[in-house]
Amino acid sequence: MPDELEGELTAGGCRLAVVVSRFNSFITEKLLSGALETYRRHGGDPESVTVARVPGSLELGLPAKKLAASGKYDAVLCIGCVIRGDTAHYDCVVDGTTKGVTEASIQSGVPVIFGVLTCDTVEQAVERAGTKMGNAGSGSVLAAVEMANLMKKL
Repeated sequence: MPDELEGELTAGGCRLAVVVSRFNSFITEKLLSGALETYRRHGGDPESVTVARVPGSLELGLPAKKLAASGKYDAVLCIGCVIRGDTAHYDCVVDGTTKGVTEASIQSGVPVIFGVLTCDTVEQAVERAGTKMGNAGSGSVLAAVEMANLMKKL
């Protein structure tokens, strides 16, 4: 039998920071609420979470990198929402955001989770922020907790 390592979904003792975009806040605030409620249901204390707010999704990477590199957190969750418009701006924002969040994780060695909705329509974003498709913030915080716990084992 191979040696298998896996992170548990137990948030107690998991030090979490969240960087959340103010742009499309009617979505990102719902994602944040869903993440904090799920964190609580899995044994974490939402009052202990550090929340940093940034103007938009493109700005998530730099504070995520600083938070991760600080040594104070076991995981950092980035929450944003990018909705396609009529120009190529969407592609630039999504690409830059993805690179920034990925680099923050790789460079710091701390899990930095991409909890950014990339949607074609407002309706899709609403569905993923707590209606038909559940709350994507909930799934993102579970990924953060699982990765934090796995990294403690490695």
